[in-house]
Amino acid sequence: MIMGDNNQNARASTDAIKQSILKINNLTMRFGGLLALQNVSFEVKKNSITALIGPNGAGKTTVFNCITGFYQPDEGNLLFLEERKNKSEHTEIEKIIGKVRPKTLNPIRMVRNIYNQTFGGTHLLVKAGLVRTFQNVRLFSDMTVIENLLVGQHLYLNKSLISGLLKTKSYRESEKNAVDKAYFWIDRLRLSHVANQLARNLPYGEQRRLEIARAMCTDPYLLCLDEPAAGLNNTETEDLSNIIKSLRKEFNISILLIEHDMSMVMGLSDHIVVLDHGEVIALGIPEDIRNSAKVIQAYLGTE
Repeated sequence: MIMGDNNQNARASTDAIKQSILKINNLTMRFGGLLALQNVSFEVKKNSITALIGPNGAGKTTVFNCITGFYQPDEGNLLFLEERKNKSEHTEIEKIIGKVRPKTLNPIRMVRNIYNQTFGGTHLLVKAGLVRTFQNVRLFSDMTVIENLLVGQHLYLNKSLISGLLKTKSYRESEKNAVDKAYFWIDRLRLSHVANQLARNLPYGEQRRLEIARAMCTDPYLLCLDEPAAGLNNTETEDLSNIIKSLRKEFNISILLIEHDMSMVMGLSDHIVVLDHGEVIALGIPEDIRNSAKVIQAYLGTE
């Protein structure tokens, strides 16, 4: 009996480890006559670091844009595991950003898309725990570091006009919690010395860290990083790798990243997905990808 219980506990533990926080099935995306993605399928495991790699133009950022609600795919479905009050359940991302429908010149559809982008869509995905950074740093350049992190928390602040005018207890607590969280991540990402500087005046490496800090202020379950090491030198890239590892370990989050620095990818990732011309050509652990003939051909070509 004891052995049976141990085996059952082991299986339960294994199932927990194998549980996926994001499932992408047969994702297809077209831009006019260009087929950008074709039947892309892969999973991101909970508490893992998954890298999405491939040559330029392979469709990596298009996948990110579909996952995070900036694009609406033509076909396929995306499931995101939401954590709510110690209860986990998969939610179709289409329920948040709108169902996949044939793309036609429909005025009602256009209004719905504008509404989703303004009042729902990506905002609701952030609330669900899915957040991203961008290939080109997108900060509020005329705001300070602390102000950027406060803006990143706008979904969670008490925005009641009456509460603001009366400075109610809940309003003051909301402001205090936001400031405390901002300073926590400023300290955690080693930005304390520039907390009151304008974002545009920061060195590029610190701008990258600020963007990650702003994302972490939303308490994500899945952090999507689009080429976080772009423009960084070797020392900064190694430092960034250590930051990403520590975020996964200390804050129990899953990470999906696009990256061209193969040494960083191989040393950081638990699982790698390789795209080429909008299709998945390989997936597996770093060692499998390093020795894959298809991956070598995609990057280096053949005679």
